[in-house]
Amino acid sequence: MNLDSLKTHLLDLLNMAIEWASSPKFYAQVSLALLAVVLAYSGAGLLRRRSALLAAEPTTGSWLPLRRRIYQARDLLFPLLTILALGAAVVVSDLLVQQSWLVRLCQSLAVVFLMYSAITRFVRHPIAHGLTTWIAIPIAILYVFGWLGPVVAYLEAAEVQIGNIRVSAYGLVRVLIFGSILFWLGRESNHAGQRIIRKQETIEIGTREVLAKLFQALLFFIILVLLLQIMGIDLTALAVFGGAVGVGLGFGLQAIASNFISGIIILLDRSLTVGDYVELDGGKAGTIREMNMRSTVLETFDGKDIVVPNEKFITTTFVNWTHKNPRQRYSLTFDVPYKTDLPQVLKLVKTR
Repeated sequence: MNLDSLKTHLLDLLNMAIEWASSPKFYAQVSLALLAVVLAYSGAGLLRRRSALLAAEPTTGSWLPLRRRIYQARDLLFPLLTILALGAAVVVSDLLVQQSWLVRLCQSLAVVFLMYSAITRFVRHPIAHGLTTWIAIPIAILYVFGWLGPVVAYLEAAEVQIGNIRVSAYGLVRVLIFGSILFWLGRESNHAGQRIIRKQETIEIGTREVLAKLFQALLFFIILVLLLQIMGIDLTALAVFGGAVGVGLGFGLQAIASNFISGIIILLDRSLTVGDYVELDGGKAGTIREMNMRSTVLETFDGKDIVVPNEKFITTTFVNWTHKNPRQRYSLTFDVPYKTDLPQVLKLVKTR
């Protein structure tokens, strides 16, 4: 196609757009869409003023959390009513001018506006807000204008063949998007799950730590399996390099695997729990503040944290001063003058 034919094609499209924009059907659909938006705006304002749940934020009374949620959802009232009003306008437009694609387009944009309002109002976490704003909204806009399918097809066509492995731009984008969502959900679920488990005061603290760490390991294993499925990797193919992974653990990752297994053994045999006062073989001592799969954190009296690999508690000797009895004995050294009445001092110390 040369420049003259392209210019002619663009002029034809422009003339068609001008002719259509000056037709009665165009003005009818625009009028119906504007009328629907005005009615939705008026109805939303009327409901906010007249409804007891939406007029003012509740501070006291029964069902207070639910009433506050309903009040917070008042910003969604206008886009929701807009969607409903435009749905009625679609029916009227089909009856009057036998077409309603412009009104349907406005309704789809109203759905996007509803999504944006809900994200702005209820999604407070910065990572979740960013993911929904920069991923969900653009996908919804592409779907509204009918561009989602062509964009996906174009990304799938942009591929690189490396041996028997085919890597496409669509696959990379999909892994990036869903991988970010999975890792964010995994981290939040891990924090929430461990917080719930550790709040169960009816369960012994050692058992709580075991359950929390097992929950963490199981959760991240599930996330890894889901991510491999998203990447299109057949799980049965993992058996091919299972031996290679074993060799890697035996050589390069020996210390990491040893600490990981040692952490599981410590949690299961309950030789250490959070809150115990432990003295290591080298003389370092502190209270166990946190137990992880790889290491244990000791907090000293002066506020320092000592990170001890779990393997140390398996292969070396340590003293757990509070394993079965939380009471400890301390030695206190002090000097007195030579002429001091020692029986009187001992008596004074015993009374203290």
